[in-house]
Amino acid sequence: MSLPSPQHRAWWKESSVYQIYPSSFCTLTPTPAGTLHGILSKIDYIQTLGIDIVWLCPIFESPKEDMDYDISDYMKIDPIYGDIEDVDKLIMELHKRDMKLLLDLVVNHTSDQHEWFKESRKGKDNKYCDWYIWREGKRVEGNWVPPNNWTAHFGGSAWQFDEASQEYYLHLYEPSQPDLNWANPAVRTAVHAIMRFWLSRGVDGFRMDVTNFISKPQDFPDGDPELAFHIGSEHYGVGPSLHEYLHELGDILREYDAFNVGELPCVTDLSQIVKSVGYDRGELNMIFHFELHDIDHGPEGKFSPKSWKLTELKRIVERWQTFLYDNGGWNALYLENHDQPRSIDRFANASPAFAKQSAKMLATFIGCQAGTLFGTEQEHQHPATLKAAQVEYQKKSRDNARTPMPWSSRGEFSPPESPRPWMRMHPDYKYGVNAEDQLADPTSVFRYWASVLAARKKFKDVIIYGDFKLLDHDNQNLLAYERNFEEEKIVVVCNFSNKKHSYKLDTAGTAGIVLSTHPRKLQHFFEQEILLEPYEA
Repeated sequence: MSLPSPQHRAWWKESSVYQIYPSSFCTLTPTPAGTLHGILSKIDYIQTLGIDIVWLCPIFESPKEDMDYDISDYMKIDPIYGDIEDVDKLIMELHKRDMKLLLDLVVNHTSDQHEWFKESRKGKDNKYCDWYIWREGKRVEGNWVPPNNWTAHFGGSAWQFDEASQEYYLHLYEPSQPDLNWANPAVRTAVHAIMRFWLSRGVDGFRMDVTNFISKPQDFPDGDPELAFHIGSEHYGVGPSLHEYLHELGDILREYDAFNVGELPCVTDLSQIVKSVGYDRGELNMIFHFELHDIDHGPEGKFSPKSWKLTELKRIVERWQTFLYDNGGWNALYLENHDQPRSIDRFANASPAFAKQSAKMLATFIGCQAGTLFGTEQEHQHPATLKAAQVEYQKKSRDNARTPMPWSSRGEFSPPESPRPWMRMHPDYKYGVNAEDQLADPTSVFRYWASVLAARKKFKDVIIYGDFKLLDHDNQNLLAYERNFEEEKIVVVCNFSNKKHSYKLDTAGTAGIVLSTHPRKLQHFFEQEILLEPYEA
């Protein structure tokens, strides 16, 4: 296995990314949603954690049918959050601290309130007509039906009939989110202009929402009706012109020494993925994949239960860590984000007895892998009294990843006398799960995460650029792996169970402790076998 050459190093590979859902982060004014001023007031707090890049979920003008992922103007900031001068100031303050800004760019689709779409639906003589995907329906037994059988990701047909034009338009998500027609060069030119507009203001990169969906076969064939979900995705998951379009985006980013991370749902073929993210491809710098996060999805989809074994999780981790390393690709590491529920509930144990050590164990598990690390904040617990179906929904709902940030045991997401926040704050903030208490406690999850990020910087050769070897494949309780770079080696051992388990280390005599979720001393390792506490790493 060849080691990556030094010229393959990049600033974005060595960075840690802090995701902010703007509505839920902080406001300094009596409003129900967070603001850019609120974010500006907390930059030093973010820096204390050891963060290099701040990723903002969409802040552009939006009617909010899909919580800002339906954009009506890419050049304007939604007044709920502030204005463009606030963004300029945020960029300046981040750069002053050697930090960078990543914006969320949603260009597979727009809002149906975007001027482009309003013009497009006026008819075939309008210059924007071909900016979206319009097709006539089919006659079946005397009735009009959609052009094909593709289904939308939020349910129902992916086609919406438009009374004014008497045609259907494609929407892979909500009917209020019509898909752009990337086959039209004018659309791609407009997207390029949006990117240049923000890059020229100092933005350092983009997270590209469902970026692999931008290319569709122009004959729009029917999808396989036997697919349980997302019928048609086999045609647009990796469309015929995808790599051409991504290369155009990559060319622009290289002009600014910027980077992008692409979200790639509905694709698990690694040979296709490496074509998008390979170092020499010039398309995407890294990708979000979903295989790990689909591990507990049952036969009826995300909200149906499925038990999983640790050996399954190991197989997924090994597959992504080794394949992308061996083929010049790059991972975006994450356990949760605005679309994914809290990781402690899904992968460890959120009960009061184990929540804290579970959070630290998961930080070690993900934080010592190869890739650019993406994270959100807040711990989340659920009452044990919920009915089973309700528990499954709450466990996997994206809402619990969007709850307002508690800044103290008094809440303080917004000033006193403010209206109720747009979403209920989880009550755990009263019991130590808030920024103020986490900062004050040297044993807190916040402080442990800071130590993980510090270790990634101190030992970047082996943690960022080293190879990956999974150990003890068949162990159903412990997940262990090692990383190697030249003469450096680290071994990571994580106990994913609520029982004690022993593990034998073959290099304990010469080892030092880089990270430990529990108060360990070096002599604990001299016997080469260590007894790990529940959820210890």
